[in-house]
Amino acid sequence: MTDRITGGLLLIVTLGYGYQAYNLKVGFMSDPIGPKAFPLIIAGLLTFFSLYLLVKPDEEPDWPIWKVWRNKSFVLLSFVFYAYALVSLGFLLATTIEITFLAFMFQGKLWKGLVTGVVSSLLLYTMFVHLLGIPLPLGKIFGG
Repeated sequence: MTDRITGGLLLIVTLGYGYQAYNLKVGFMSDPIGPKAFPLIIAGLLTFFSLYLLVKPDEEPDWPIWKVWRNKSFVLLSFVFYAYALVSLGFLLATTIEITFLAFMFQGKLWKGLVTGVVSSLLLYTMFVHLLGIPLPLGKIFGG
């Protein structure tokens, strides 16, 4: 029963989200597809998954143990921290910290998470700034 309730609530939220995405007005055209495409794709996928929960729910759902909820909460809080840290720490340092923390949360070795964080942030920074021309913050602590 909890899966059907979740599916119904998700469907209601998704329909509202899709409606808002469809009615999105943009003063300029940035590309042929337009800025509505990504939110509409997300709305379509969420609609599919919510209908799946309504039609074929888990027969005996059980709630995750406390440790799972705690870890999910830490991951969610880390994303909030990351969003606020981007301006002050800059993209490179904030992304390195976030990826390292996520690797640690998923029981990865700390040094491998740090290496992955550094390499990923450098690759993403290069891709966004140099290939796509999208400026990313350098961070107030670095004078950016």
